[in-house]
This record gives sequence, structure tokens and C-alpha cells, in this order.
Amino acid sequence: MSDTSGLTTPALVDLHLAPTDKGEALRSLAQRLVAEGRVTDLDGFLADVAAREAQAPTGMGDGIGIPHCRSAHVTRPSLAFGRSTRGVDFDAPDGRPADLVFMIAAPAGADDTHLQILAALARRLMDPAFTGALRDAGSPGAVAALINGEEVPAVGPEAGPAPAPAPEAAAPHGELRLVAVTSCPTGIAHTYMAAKALELAAARAGARIEVETQGSAGTTVLAPEVIAAADAVILAHDVEVRDRARFAGKPTVDVGVKAAVNRADDLIAQAAGLVAEYGGGTRPAGAPVPGPRTPAGEHWAQRLRKYLMTGVSYMIPFVAAGGLLIALAFAVGGYQIASAPSVLGHFDWTSSHSWAAMLFQTGKASFGFLVPILSGYIAWAIADRAALAAGIAGGAVSVAVGAGFLGGIVSGLAAGFLVLWMIRWNVPRAVRGIMPVVVIPLVSVAVVGFLMFVVVGSPIASAMNGLTDWLNGLSGSNAILLGALLGAMMAFDMGGPLNKVAYTFAAGALTTAGTTPDAGSLKVMAAVMAAGMTPPLGMALATVVRRKLFTAEERENGKAAWVLGASFITEGAIPFAAADPLRVIPASIVGSMTAGGLVMAFGSTLRAPHGGIWVLPLIGSPVLYLLAVVAGTVLTAAVVVLLKGMRKGAAAEVPESPVAEKGLAGV
Repeated sequence: MSDTSGLTTPALVDLHLAPTDKGEALRSLAQRLVAEGRVTDLDGFLADVAAREAQAPTGMGDGIGIPHCRSAHVTRPSLAFGRSTRGVDFDAPDGRPADLVFMIAAPAGADDTHLQILAALARRLMDPAFTGALRDAGSPGAVAALINGEEVPAVGPEAGPAPAPAPEAAAPHGELRLVAVTSCPTGIAHTYMAAKALELAAARAGARIEVETQGSAGTTVLAPEVIAAADAVILAHDVEVRDRARFAGKPTVDVGVKAAVNRADDLIAQAAGLVAEYGGGTRPAGAPVPGPRTPAGEHWAQRLRKYLMTGVSYMIPFVAAGGLLIALAFAVGGYQIASAPSVLGHFDWTSSHSWAAMLFQTGKASFGFLVPILSGYIAWAIADRAALAAGIAGGAVSVAVGAGFLGGIVSGLAAGFLVLWMIRWNVPRAVRGIMPVVVIPLVSVAVVGFLMFVVVGSPIASAMNGLTDWLNGLSGSNAILLGALLGAMMAFDMGGPLNKVAYTFAAGALTTAGTTPDAGSLKVMAAVMAAGMTPPLGMALATVVRRKLFTAEERENGKAAWVLGASFITEGAIPFAAADPLRVIPASIVGSMTAGGLVMAFGSTLRAPHGGIWVLPLIGSPVLYLLAVVAGTVLTAAVVVLLKGMRKGAAAEVPESPVAEKGLAGV
């Protein structure tokens, strides 16, 4: 089933949806599905709907909500419709309550059907005549007919593809030939709404366009000959376009998917402008090749965020798997499991110590991929597959030289832009075949390796040695200052060189602590661990108290951050910091400085070099210690919420991250 025919009946239409609370509105519509025999278990179905709502908001903006799910309690693909006078809040990007609510229910096994229904409905929602007719319909029967496609509303000038204008109409862009790709994080609604909006805008302009929708309902790939014949390309995406190299050499308008939904006419005009400036179609050898253009309205920082979020999206599984395995290892085997010898060839099936060591060593191995994957997929986001080798290699070198995740960001950006520049080289035909498999990887890996080893590595090593010497001079009377400074270092790069210097300083001092309970070195270790716990705990708290400031992916990652922070795994905050460093890092530093300084002021001590809450019995003055951690956590959350809230439009719209494409694609 690829359209919406037969989805609904008059009995499934409520033209006077009374509840304004989302939960009550969903229950009211679900009851109609139960009454019609299309849902067998009301509470079970509502639980499935609620689970889907928890993953990402289903408010589409412009007064439209599309709650939907797959459920074992659904007997056939169905749609219940509600029209509300006062509106229902579905967390839409524009903050507008939904007056049109479409509840889509699909059987658990009807994957393709469900997604095709959503895609078809999303396209129709871009038709002002369709949504206008639904708002004006006077009876449930009329609404059911509209949704089922049995009655077509009068088509206005913006309602659908208009016939090609006559020559005397003087279409503004003549025979402009365009191709486009649309994609959104969930791959369900905005992908298809953007495609429809571009089609309508092209028709109004007298241009021709073919759109490839990279969504969950499948991708109809643009034919190579269609791309070759196109004058220009429009990429409207919130996740990176698959196989972007297909469009190399074409004038390109590169925007977020919502730009296509909201101002498709502007994008058509921008594409026409690029064609007028550079010419379109296949470019002759030696001709200047325009790169992707950032149109008016999209700041360079938005593009940078998109690159960073792509890297983060691929890194998150390694953070979650590695961090939780390490936390579980500490729970089973204690903090000392970190120094256990390799279990390779020595695994004892009956020993909890072996199991704990195996969990720790596997988690540590997973953590070893964090920076290379982050760097590699930042590069991939900029220049596609050709940049992966240099990005991953640069990330690995960043780890080797102690540059951490900040170094990984640098290497990823360097690799991406270097390869993007190389792709544009005009080379002899004989060399073109080996460019992507030999020349580009060889040159880019060598250049990025030189950058990280020679330009970045030596200065970092020298700075870290000097910093360690300086820290040694701050002990004693400057204890509170030392705790605050170590806290700042722990939070600044979350596993990078500054973090490692602070931790190494504390662990080294611990080895000389002796047995005196109030030894200064024991206080230093306690301060460092408290400061390291604070960033992920603060981010986790922030995703709870102001969830609208974070993407669905970040809210999910916040759940894991509770466990990671409590286990002294500062890397649990890296996904937040990599996506929004200018807000997350300062907030983390403030909170960690507070926690570290308070621990030193309270005189709390710690005999273990790791473990978080799992080594609480080894902490001196544990209540005051926990108070310091809580204070740092709350302050971190408060500052990051304040900084994110100051971002223009933050309360109304949070950019989605690419990982949702992978994590929510099947819902």
C-alpha cells in the first residue's frame, strides 16, 4: 500500500477533539480505533504510542501532529483523525499546538506499509488546499474521503504541480533542470515534505526537478544520466547525503531540510543564480568548479555543527558500549580491575574476577575507537567516503600524541577540507581512476599525520610537562585553588591531554600517599574524581530539566550519562561537548571547578584511583563528598541550560542530529 486509501472511516474522525493534553488526546483517538476493531488492546497500543513519542516529537509545525507507531495490537493499517479548537501540544519546532492530529497505527510486521503511509501523508500535508479542506470540512465523512483520496479539494495556485507555463508566460528560470536530495534525521516526515515543497516551487518557477528522498520508506536513487543533465543541485538535509561525490562539479545549494519545507521558492531562485554565475551541466576541463554554497540564512556555524554532529552520531555507540561495560566491570570486580592482566588465554569461566577483567578490557578497547571514529566521520561529513581514511588515521594519531577528542575534531576538519579541495583538482583522465583509491588517501593521510605529529603533538607534549611541574607547586596552602584548577582541566577536554595531566598528577600523588587518612595526596585524588564525574552528570540533569533544548538523540544519550558520570567516566559528556563545545565545555568547567574546590575545602579523601560511586566506602567524609558532586552537577546543568537558552530560537527549535537517522529510522 503506497497511498492513504482505506485508512480511515467517518467513525475514526473526531471534528471536536476536546482534550488539550497530549496523553488524553491520544487516548481519545485510540478509543475510536478500538471501537472499530482496528486495535485489540487500548493500553498496550497506547504504551507503544508513548514509546514512540518518547523517542522524538511528532509535532510537524503549522498546527500538525502525526503521532504514530507500529504495534502488535493493531489489526490493519489505520488512521484516526482529530480536529482541535484549542490545539494539542506535540512539541512542534515552531511551538504551535496542533489543531490537526493524525494518529497512524500499523501492525507490527507492516514496516513498509507504515513508512509508505507516513511518506504519502507527509507529501499531502504540503498541499495548502488539502490541509485547508481538512480544517473547513463540515462532516466526518468529508474528512475521511479527503484522507482516503476519494475526494480531491479544489487546487489553488500553490496546491500542486502546475502545468508547464506557456512560452509567453516567461517563466523566471526558463528550462532550468535541477536535481535534489532531501533527508531528515528520522527519515519520515520532513524528508518527504521538503521533496514536495521543492516540486511545487519548481513547477511555479517553470523549472524541472527530480528529487531523491533518502528516507525510511526507501530511496529512489537519481539516475546518473539525470544527474549529468542537471544544471544544478539542491541538497536539503539534516544528515549527510549518501554518495555525495555523484554531484561533484555541479553548482550546489546546500541547506537544512527545514529550509526546503519553509522557503523552497528561495532555493530554486538560488540554484538559478548559481547557474547564471557559473553555468550548469557538465563542466569543461579547466573550468572553475563551484563548491557547495551556504545560502543566506545558514550561518557557517550551522554547517560546522552539522559536521560535528555527524561525527558524534557514529561515536555514540562506542561511548555507550565502552562506558557501560567499564562501569559494569567496576561493579563486579571493584576499581582494582583496571590493573588486571589481560584475560587473553587466561580466562576462567568460574571466576567473577575474569568476567570483570574481560568486561573492563572490552570496554577499554571500545573507548579506543572514540576519537578515530569522531574524526573519521567529521571528515566524511565534509567530503564523503574519500575523506574517511585521513579522518580515522588523524584521529588515531591524535590519541597517540595525547591530543584527545579536541585533537580529533581538528584532525577531522583538516582531513575533510583537505580532501574536499583535492576532489576539485582538474587532473588528466589517466589519473582520475586512481585518485579516490590511491592518490587522495595517500596524500591526505600523510598530510594529516604530519599535522598531528609535528604541528600539534610536540607543543602539546611540552605544554603538558610544564603544566605538571606547575601543579606540583600549588599543593599545600593553595589546596582549594588546586582543586578548582584540576577540576577545570578534567572538564576542558574530557579525556584529552589536559584531563590526562590532571588525572596522572592525582594518581601519581596517590602512590606516595602512605596510610595517613588526611594526606593531601588523597584529597587531590578525591577532587579529581569528583570533577571528572560532574560533566556527564550535569549534562544528564540538563536533558531532564530542559529537554526541549536537546535533540532526541541527546536526551537518549543523557540516560547513559547518568551511569557513566556516576562511574567516573568523563567521556560520557563528549557527545554533548563535540556537538556544542562553546556552551557545554564552559558549563562543564564551571561545575567541575566547583566540585573540585569544594572537595578540597571539605577535606574529603579517596584511596582509589578510579571507580566513582562504586568505591564510596573508600572515600573520607562521603556525605560532604557527594554534596560537592551534587553542587557541581547542578551548576553544570544550570549554566548549560542558561547558555543554550540564550541561543536564538532555542526554545522553539532544536536541530536534530544525524544519529536519529540510524536510531529512529524504523519507527
